[in-house]
Amino acid sequence: MQDNLTQTFAALADPTRRAMLAHLSNGEANVSDLAKPFLKKMSLPAVTKHLKVLEKAGLITKTRDAQWRPCKLNGAPFKDVSEWMEQYRAFWEESFDRLDAYLKTVTAKKSVKGRKNGR
Repeated sequence: MQDNLTQTFAALADPTRRAMLAHLSNGEANVSDLAKPFLKKMSLPAVTKHLKVLEKAGLITKTRDAQWRPCKLNGAPFKDVSEWMEQYRAFWEESFDRLDAYLKTVTAKKSVKGRKNGR
């Protein structure tokens, strides 16, 4: 069984699904509205499969209202991704800070060496 973060990243890996999420970031939409931009390149069943992946990952919630299937974003998985990425952001910031400090010492040594040689 996959953990939630793995399912979330797998769902986010596809550009069609990311486009659907972008559409839903503007508010609730039904399946028909979400499908419209993609129907020239894929079938409605293919669109439905993409929505099922998003729903299984918990990124969207799909309800039923008569013949309509409204979908909306679910923020919890996005929060989990953000928290996971935060630890790596801190790592990279520390790495860049160390690199910056090192480059400053190298530049300062070259500057001092250049002055000693009359450059």
